[in-house]
Amino acid sequence: MKDFIDLKDKRVLVTAGTKGTGAATVDLFRQLGAAVITTARSQPADMPASQFIAADLTSEEGCKTVADTVRERLGGLDIIVHMLGGSSAPGGGFQSLTEDHWRKELDLNLFPAVRLDRLLLPDMIAQCQGVVIHVSSIQRLMPLPEATTAYAAAKAALSTYSKSLSKEVSPKGVRVLRVSPGWIMTDASVHLAERLAKEAGTDVEGGKRLIMDSLGGIPIGRPSSPEDVASLIAFLASDRAATITGVEYVIDGGTVPTV
Repeated sequence: MKDFIDLKDKRVLVTAGTKGTGAATVDLFRQLGAAVITTARSQPADMPASQFIAADLTSEEGCKTVADTVRERLGGLDIIVHMLGGSSAPGGGFQSLTEDHWRKELDLNLFPAVRLDRLLLPDMIAQCQGVVIHVSSIQRLMPLPEATTAYAAAKAALSTYSKSLSKEVSPKGVRVLRVSPGWIMTDASVHLAERLAKEAGTDVEGGKRLIMDSLGGIPIGRPSSPEDVASLIAFLASDRAATITGVEYVIDGGTVPTV
């Protein structure tokens, strides 16, 4: 059916929606009829000011700015997609991680969702409907000790928080879900593949293979595209998923080897 998913007139906030999977999600939601505002530290030249909020979501002040501006422009929200995440921690195992590294991973991957939910969910509860989607990572299930310990721990905390939140607010009309991607083929991952290829004396395809091997392989033979992940998020945010809450959807090409 042509209109299997319809987000017409839904009011949506997508964090970190200017690049990669965030941008793909923003684009798809708008194609499906939603009014979408996104946020990042810097505004892209091609994005209208009315659709963007410049803010640093690793701070309490930045989260408050976003919440206040969303209410002013949209009058409230129907859907929140917490896309913001990433890692700047160095490799080298647990001993290479300082207090500052740990704090930055939590400030980027956990606290923005906690703060924005605290500010925005009361309005959803008051209107007796809403959807909150926390984008986690399969790293919470299979961390790489050399490089992703702090990131994986932060995403695990996000997942546990999300589950608890769902149990509290689902009876009040607000669905809360998690989407956990594996490796996604974004510009950033291409740059990583190029760097690894250079270090290993191979080509970019060889660099991609190194990444897949580090994950234990991807059974379908390729990473997900940003559009793949955006499509899953759009379905879960739609009324087609009206009875789905409190669960996690892994989209990783079969990377996670366990049930």
